[in-house]
Amino acid sequence: MIKLDDAYDEQNIFAKILRGDMPNITLYEDDKTLAFMDIMPQAVGHCLVIPKEPAVTFLDLSEDSAAAVMATAKKVAAAVVKAVDAPGFMMAQLNSSAAGQTVPHYHMHILPRHDGLDLEFHARKPEDMAVLNETADKIRAYL
Repeated sequence: MIKLDDAYDEQNIFAKILRGDMPNITLYEDDKTLAFMDIMPQAVGHCLVIPKEPAVTFLDLSEDSAAAVMATAKKVAAAVVKAVDAPGFMMAQLNSSAAGQTVPHYHMHILPRHDGLDLEFHARKPEDMAVLNETADKIRAYL
């Protein structure tokens, strides 16, 4: 298997979330994946899907985990689009720090898109937790 970065760091924030050492606003969870709100969203409804398997990049993921992430992303994206009444959405996934990956655990971004609304900068401004929880409740209603 090709490796782009160093070995998996068990102290990364997503590993801590998976262990229950850090809080998150969970949208969906199954035996292979976790979907939760991005605390520094680029758009209202921005969320993340991660595998429970420790992997830094797409190339590190098993085929089973890659398929599970895509299945969860499809389910969650449909709920996000409905919850925030978005006419479109994008999915983004960065592999290694050279590509802009800021957390060394594979993750898929789901970003609802509206005409005329620019995306906020990535990982710059934390959102109010009450706002995130309110959006999460709307998304969960469609899951």
